[in-house]
Amino acid sequence: MRVYFGVLGPLRVEVEVENGGGQHSAAGPERLPRSPVLKGLLGVLLLAEGQRLSAGRLLDLVWADQATQVGLGALQTGVSRLRSWLGTFEDPGLVLDFDGSGYSLRLPPEAVDLGRFRRAVARGDLNAAVALRRGPVFADAVRVSHTDPLLRTVEEDVRAAVLAWAQASLADGSPEAALPHLDALARDTPLDEPVQAARMRLLAADGRPAEALRLFQALRQQVVDELGVEPGAQVREAYSEVLALDGDVQNVAPRPLPVPAQLPPDAAAFVGRERGTVRIRQALAAGRLPVIAGMGGIGKTALAVRLANQARADFPDGQLYVDLRGAGTDPADPGLVLSGFLRALGVEPGQIPETPVDRSALYRSVLSGRRILVVLDNAADEQQVRPLLPGAAGAAGSSGAAALVTSRTALTALDNSELVDLSVLSPASALALLERLVGAERVAAEPEAAAEILRACDHIPLAVRVVGARLAGRPRWSLARMAALVRDERDRLDQLQVGDLAIRASFGLSYDRLPAPARRLFRLLGLLDVPDFASWAAAAVADLGLDEAERHLESLVDAHLLEVAGVEPRLRYRFHDLVRLYAREQSDAEDGAAYQLAAVVRAVGGWLWFAERAADRIPGPCYAPIHGSAPRRPFPGVSGALLADSLAWFDTERPALLAITRQACALNLVSAAWDLAACQEKHNDVRGFYDEWQTVDLAVRELCRAAGDRLGAAVLTRGLIEVTTWTGPDDGSQTMVVLHERAMRLFAEFEALGVDRGAADALVMAAWSLVAQGRLPEALAVAGDALARAEKSEHPGGRARAHQIIAIARSEDDDLGLAIEHLSQALEIARALGNTRFEAAAAQFLGAAYCRVGDGERGEDLLIRAMVMARAFDDRYTETFSLLYLAKYYAAIGDSRARAAVETAEAISRRNKMSHHLADALLVLGRLDLAAGDPVAAVAHLEESVELWRRRGWGSFLAEAQEALETARAAAATTAG
Repeated sequence: MRVYFGVLGPLRVEVEVENGGGQHSAAGPERLPRSPVLKGLLGVLLLAEGQRLSAGRLLDLVWADQATQVGLGALQTGVSRLRSWLGTFEDPGLVLDFDGSGYSLRLPPEAVDLGRFRRAVARGDLNAAVALRRGPVFADAVRVSHTDPLLRTVEEDVRAAVLAWAQASLADGSPEAALPHLDALARDTPLDEPVQAARMRLLAADGRPAEALRLFQALRQQVVDELGVEPGAQVREAYSEVLALDGDVQNVAPRPLPVPAQLPPDAAAFVGRERGTVRIRQALAAGRLPVIAGMGGIGKTALAVRLANQARADFPDGQLYVDLRGAGTDPADPGLVLSGFLRALGVEPGQIPETPVDRSALYRSVLSGRRILVVLDNAADEQQVRPLLPGAAGAAGSSGAAALVTSRTALTALDNSELVDLSVLSPASALALLERLVGAERVAAEPEAAAEILRACDHIPLAVRVVGARLAGRPRWSLARMAALVRDERDRLDQLQVGDLAIRASFGLSYDRLPAPARRLFRLLGLLDVPDFASWAAAAVADLGLDEAERHLESLVDAHLLEVAGVEPRLRYRFHDLVRLYAREQSDAEDGAAYQLAAVVRAVGGWLWFAERAADRIPGPCYAPIHGSAPRRPFPGVSGALLADSLAWFDTERPALLAITRQACALNLVSAAWDLAACQEKHNDVRGFYDEWQTVDLAVRELCRAAGDRLGAAVLTRGLIEVTTWTGPDDGSQTMVVLHERAMRLFAEFEALGVDRGAADALVMAAWSLVAQGRLPEALAVAGDALARAEKSEHPGGRARAHQIIAIARSEDDDLGLAIEHLSQALEIARALGNTRFEAAAAQFLGAAYCRVGDGERGEDLLIRAMVMARAFDDRYTETFSLLYLAKYYAAIGDSRARAAVETAEAISRRNKMSHHLADALLVLGRLDLAAGDPVAAVAHLEESVELWRRRGWGSFLAEAQEALETARAAAATTAG
């Protein structure tokens, strides 16, 4: 059994069944669903041609004006009944599908006359295509909305095919072939003037000019009686052509039509927008519909009015303008707007139809063939705009009417639209606007105050205009006085209002039109002090599911209350500063303090949950991960994709992490603050953000100490010891000596807290200090204690670090065999942990040890591998160490690559404040200078090296540098003598 459907006319169902040796088709009303609802659902799903229709769209289509009174239950019941009805045909190719986003009816294209129509048009067989039309599309669907684009598009496509067939028949000299189809279409659309014009031409070509002229007279009478206007240009042109064929009839010129001129005056102070201006002009010239979108106060109206005034010559038949904002929160009624437009176009009030649909049809007919520009300002949505567009696409190039739309939303669902999204002014354009409003001399006299004012205005044109208007009205005010008024965020929006201009009111229009959940999210997001954020942060702050949060975020972006700040790896969003202030004002007015705090705590918990997991995946120093008790907001469903590259996640999230950590401090969220700061340490280490690491940890540690949070203070002290010992300038207090005292105090803190893993980390630090001081037996004892505690507390990273320092102590004592043994164990543990950065550190020390025992080939290979791994993470510290030991190895074997390697190490060390590596590099350079016979250069390098080693307090290196310096000085004296 095969089922065939028809929608190009009344709904039709045909069933083809086997009947003996042949096929038999049965059709007729008995095969149709009896229910109007089922007919409506079936028809619109067939018209959708397999496209999914959401539940809301189906309600609007099938129930039309009653959609708001009908619930989803009625739709689901109707779909269920339709599915049962379809099942009676036992056609496996007929499937009513639902995937969570919408409903679709899947069936072969040839099973629907619309599908066959489209295939015929595609292959150029217009005769076959138009023969499928049996009347208006879905003609018997009394309950279905015929103004919806789904039906209108099909009707327009069929109409276009009939007109194309008529044109082809006219060109072929066979008008009789197309006349029946054109006659049928004309009967169904008696006021469709292009159809009637084509019909007149076909009649004349068929040898019936008198009949064509009678058709014109009848049409003219109908248009005048029903619409109160003369027929449009296309009908008049066809009439003139027929008259040329029949000299017995005299042409009567139509009466002149009014030329509306409704545009507001152009803004006197207008700057910038060059790129948008070009795009809009190109869109209008190409017959597209420009949609200027942007946040409130961004200058959409000013740009649209300016361009419309400049384009008057291109639209000599007039310009229509309407502000669709309406009164209060209610946008303007399109039906009332159409009434006003029709009167401006010359239609008598008594001739204006009652219904919006009929008014829209008459409006398009009156505009047909006339070069008029329609400016639709401050549109709320596509539904408001569509009835006001002059034709299907909204623009017809220079040969007809065109439209220009402004809106706070993108209106991307409008056909043939060209989105021009406005952002804030550039600093230069904002300054130029202020100069035009206030006077260039006045602005030039106080450039710093002017720049501060513009920053406070966020370069938003309306805000700049408000400030400019206030200053223009107060010529004795200095710009510094105005800068002081807008400096304080707490009352900045109060200052940005004058007369009927107010930035707060402009934002309020967008905010008030949002649904309640989107308004709530907007308010709570405004509480965050971060520069930008991902959708999961929005879900956390508002306690929403991620999908729901993303839907509301898109609503805020569409309303231009948020903007997209980035797209990788997921969309990121940000506020303009003034919009954030407005959001906080609304939150202060509508949300209590406890409610606001709970929202921020959730957001902080989201960042902490991600940061904790990302930090665990970053290769770096093998310190024990120690966390506090702050609540987390988990996102298990998205963490895998976001944290696939944890370094990239931290790179993207770093500005927000720094900001949210500061906000946690300001709100006294102590445990969350120190945990966030600690989670960032490994990323700071890998990327070389040493100053930020130290600044943040110091500030948060003070908060911990003031709050009595000893664990947080100890964890951050551990990080501060690491960053200040190995990077940054030495302060002359013998850094490696001071390290022992600091490490042992930290050990006592962790010991008192019962945190063995932290105690093991502290002991390794102490062991490094003892090695530097040459106290090797003590160093080995302390490192052995660290190893035991790491093993007891199941801290493999601590074990690796303990083996490393034991190896270095053995190396200082020239026991290179044991050093290699311990370094091999450290390397094995690092590999087991998947910590490639510590693996690189262990490999470089091991490589250096092999070079010292004479196995240069193995040593060089390990050093180069370590350098490659370090460069993969942009780890300058580890890379420099490898370069230094490669230089030492090359110098030992007389390889000329030694100087290039050590000079690179010196440059990196100076640039990144690595005093330990710098001192070592200078020592190697001094020795190379001596070997090259340049003792003067050697003295300069070695004097700096000695001074650095003295400050660091590393005895063995200091002794080497001093010995080399004495040799260099002696050689320099001999050379001078």
